[in-house]
Amino acid sequence: MFTPIHTCPELIDLIQTIGFLPLLESSIPGFNAEAIMAPECRYRPLPDGGWEWPLWKWKGSVVNEGNCVYGKFFDKKAGFVSLQWWPHFLNWRRAAYPLPSDDSADGTIEHIILDTLRQNGSMVSRELRAACGMVGPRMRSRFDAYITRLQMGCYIVTEDFVQPTDKHGRPYGWGLSLLTTPEHLLHHTAPAGDTPQASRELMAQHLSALIPTATPAQIDRILK
Repeated sequence: MFTPIHTCPELIDLIQTIGFLPLLESSIPGFNAEAIMAPECRYRPLPDGGWEWPLWKWKGSVVNEGNCVYGKFFDKKAGFVSLQWWPHFLNWRRAAYPLPSDDSADGTIEHIILDTLRQNGSMVSRELRAACGMVGPRMRSRFDAYITRLQMGCYIVTEDFVQPTDKHGRPYGWGLSLLTTPEHLLHHTAPAGDTPQASRELMAQHLSALIPTATPAQIDRILK
């Protein structure tokens, strides 16, 4: 489907060319960054219990240098959208995922999350959760669900990644997403002037031409 990717600049170029790219598995077989990686760039466990995964290490550079936006955009899974297509994506998704009224239970929480993030500019998820007071039993999963929905609606995106370190200064874990709003990240952001449905049709036509083997149902899952 695509030429195998060997370097981070090649991945950045591909995102700019195709506009949309899930990070891992998506509804369209082969349409994700991991599947497009050359074999030596895919996840590889090491004998000492560690791992090598160039794609995972590159994603921060892609977010910072790639003229794209990153978040849980595709069926609640992470991926990239180029700045060229972002206005149409934003236009469609904010119509598809409107914010609940702030006098409803969910609406109150989502507005608290957004207001807290706007006041602070950017925060890692655990700091944002604590600042919103969602620290009780089973609150983490509830909070994560709200964050995912806000990302699907393009209200929250990932600005960068923060690598935690232990008491000896050694990095550990997979890294933490530094969350922000697209308005803060891009300094200005506005939906395309088309209707939301027109933006969706443009994106669907683009994906159909890009991946002729994809069915309408598979494309719908990418965009819904």
